[in-house]
Amino acid sequence: MPLRGWRDRARFIDLPYRLHRGNPNWIGPLRRDTRRLLDRRRNPFFDHGEACFWLAWRAGAPVGRISAQINRLHLETHRDETGNFGMLEAIDDQAVFAALLEAAAGWVRAQGMRRIVGPYSLSMNDDIGILISGFGTPTMIGMPYTPAYYAEGLRSAGYAKVKDLHSLRLPFADLDTYQLDQVERITGQLRAHGRLAVRSLDPKRFQDEIRLALDIYNEGWSENWGFLPVTAAEVNHLAKQLAPVLPPRCVVFALADGEPAAFQVALPDLNEITADLDGRLFPLNWIKLLWRLRFHKPRGARVVLAGVRKRYRGSALSATLVALTMSELLKVGRETDIETVEFSWILEDNAPSLEGCRALGARLDKVHRIYGKAL
Repeated sequence: MPLRGWRDRARFIDLPYRLHRGNPNWIGPLRRDTRRLLDRRRNPFFDHGEACFWLAWRAGAPVGRISAQINRLHLETHRDETGNFGMLEAIDDQAVFAALLEAAAGWVRAQGMRRIVGPYSLSMNDDIGILISGFGTPTMIGMPYTPAYYAEGLRSAGYAKVKDLHSLRLPFADLDTYQLDQVERITGQLRAHGRLAVRSLDPKRFQDEIRLALDIYNEGWSENWGFLPVTAAEVNHLAKQLAPVLPPRCVVFALADGEPAAFQVALPDLNEITADLDGRLFPLNWIKLLWRLRFHKPRGARVVLAGVRKRYRGSALSATLVALTMSELLKVGRETDIETVEFSWILEDNAPSLEGCRALGARLDKVHRIYGKAL
């Protein structure tokens, strides 16, 4: 049934912590972040989207949850009639999956949509996908972990694969330094003559720098599968979220003839220091978190965003710009004692990105899948 009041919302947020308690590879987000995601006043998704949320009940207790949403920005960008489901969590029971998925599909169908795709929680630019391989290790920050039976729950309800998203991990012990030396050699002359340069984010202009990165992202990714532009309100929202946890050296811009032409962003894997907090900051966990942020540096990092200006796409310079930003990020990682970097997510058919990661020594670690169904 749909959520009714703040108690149901609290149950909706709490459910995955109860379902997955005892699974060391599931690390939930902070509960406050989920509350903000659901808040129509604070989440800029609701500037261009609508959503409905349900809980499934059995014997007086919640046993599943789901959302359904219409994203008008998607409809305008892709000119199709597709709605989404997301925030899917459930016990291992096909009847529960069927009831949840039918509730979401019925709502999307009632909005005039002919297809439903997900999970998107809540949009393509949030957490997406069902984990279908790589269950033996925890996911990094911003990547969902779902038990193996979730995929079967979707298949049994008539959902089929739409797209796979790959996560590749690179232990620094396996880093092919020859490739980095090649980047230095290839770009050295251009850098010496001022044609190419690299710089980190300027912390005094943090919000402007994040806006610049996402402007490059919106331009460079505009023709990719599933792309949704990040709106100005979403840029501001994201900048506020990142400001306390994003080291300036983890945002790298490559410049071509003095103009920002490409960027990459890596986030320290904060899951390492929040895993035992049960998603709660109060009453005392905020003290633990502040202490850990100061004294317990994560040993993993995830490359979460990258982009190249459209005018360079398909050119030899495009690959050089990507290699330059990646080389700089890896250098920062080694200097800050990062042991493992993850590249995620990468579309299964994005051959250049996958091959570039493998050339450095990265190997496939996890696959997440997007599912869809005609209505």
